[in-house]
Amino acid sequence: MEQTQKESIFSKPWVQSLVGIIVIVLLLGGALVWKSLSSHVSIDKSQITAPTITIGPEASGILAEVYVKPGDTVTVDEPVARVGSEVLTAKVAGTIITTQDTPGQVFAPGAPVVTMINPTALRVVGTIEEDKGLSDLKVGQTVTFTVDAYGGQKFTGVIDEISPTSNDSGVAFTISDQRETKNFTVKARYDIAAHPEFKNGMSAKMTVYIK
Repeated sequence: MEQTQKESIFSKPWVQSLVGIIVIVLLLGGALVWKSLSSHVSIDKSQITAPTITIGPEASGILAEVYVKPGDTVTVDEPVARVGSEVLTAKVAGTIITTQDTPGQVFAPGAPVVTMINPTALRVVGTIEEDKGLSDLKVGQTVTFTVDAYGGQKFTGVIDEISPTSNDSGVAFTISDQRETKNFTVKARYDIAAHPEFKNGMSAKMTVYIK
């Protein structure tokens, strides 16, 4: 008797319609969830980095002395080296990356004696091929990224620059038509003050979820 009542209920058109609507809603919801999870762009070739600042003499001369070493933190106008009678100073505060500590070496005008970075300019910088989702990326989009040195821990950032021209030094070729596939640079800023543990040159991976 109970089985007959259940069959009679499910045989009613309005019940069948309601069940059909529920199934469609569930399918659509599942599709939307799947799309939101699958619609992303991965930028695996990334790293934490900042532009390199070079410090060199205005006139050619012999390197007399270097006052800093890699890893040192310097302030604005702090002396870093002397070439002949010219004292070279840091133009911005930052961290020393390399030095040419070879007294007696002759340096031409502008030749780098010391290189440094400004830590406040650190970004997550990645390279992406033009056919791997570049057209979906926009300045202002939120990114998540991992840093190899910190395992699978996820951090957040925001895209603040997408290079307007390709990086011709990284050229790949598609198998199908042998046309050049250009690489473009994507930069994302993050809360530098919150992550002083990130060092220049650390490897990273970025993911951008597309809405």
